[in-house]
Amino acid sequence: MKHIAIIIPRGETSLSNIEASYKMFTKVNEAVERMGNAPLFKVQLVGITPETTLGKGLFTIKPELSIKDPMRADLVVIPATHGDMKEVIAANQDFIPWIVKQYAGGAEVVSLCIGAFILASTGLLNGKSCTTHWLAAGEFREMFPEVKLQPYKVLTDESGIYTSGGAYSSLNLILYLVEKYAGRNMALLSSKMFEIDIDRNSQSPFIIFKGQKEHEDEPIKKAQEFIEQNFSEKITVDQLASAFALGRRNLERRFKKATSNTVVEYIQRVKIEAAKLNLESGRDNVNEVMYKVGYTDPKAFRITFKRITGLSPVQYRAKYNREIAV
Repeated sequence: MKHIAIIIPRGETSLSNIEASYKMFTKVNEAVERMGNAPLFKVQLVGITPETTLGKGLFTIKPELSIKDPMRADLVVIPATHGDMKEVIAANQDFIPWIVKQYAGGAEVVSLCIGAFILASTGLLNGKSCTTHWLAAGEFREMFPEVKLQPYKVLTDESGIYTSGGAYSSLNLILYLVEKYAGRNMALLSSKMFEIDIDRNSQSPFIIFKGQKEHEDEPIKKAQEFIEQNFSEKITVDQLASAFALGRRNLERRFKKATSNTVVEYIQRVKIEAAKLNLESGRDNVNEVMYKVGYTDPKAFRITFKRITGLSPVQYRAKYNREIAV
């Protein structure tokens, strides 16, 4: 039997993460018991204090165990905790050595959504890949530059450490673990019971690209604004370098440092974001949208669009266009 410890951090912790994780593993137990087999999981809540108040006093969780109690977990689950991330980490410092100790003792560790900030603060993610909610990607990169962030992923799995993307995509990670521990058939049954798309593997269709401007490099900000205002035109790196009196190599180096994108990547992201908005709300066909955002090669447009969003332009329009949906 696998011992699963769901930690209850101090602060505005995601009740949905806690409840969904607890329920999915316990429902698997109920299913296997109905088949005449022994339960697979022992699921317990672990806290720093005897009770934790959430939702500005509306909810109280009373963990069964404290981090001071002797225990050896097989899986540690870290739910999302909202608010100022530096304050969240400071409030939950007591969990850090406990999580590290459990991992050293053989436990696997899971972070759900922005629970990745607590996980990263343990140092266990250094040099490893992880994901988190795409809206938190900039702040995460700034706080944990040694972690290989992949915000377009729904989940990552490396060295016994698992992370999930934003919000309810956390369910996909729990389902992934159900499949790992209980088999594909049980995962399929759980996906039907909880109505989860079992094979979803990308957050990309949900990512809204907003140019990263939380930096102090003014010429780069002006270059970003130029790209955003002229995305329908053909823009080259040499053109930008000349316009802002920067050498090409200097521009590329500073642009990458400031935005975490190369110049070409940034131009593509801006064009594809404009295409996404048009496909969501307009009546233009895919070729018309392609020309409006400055592409002339349908193959190049389709490849770039799918690389960034995970869907072809036709699939994206069919799925997210409001009029088509109605």
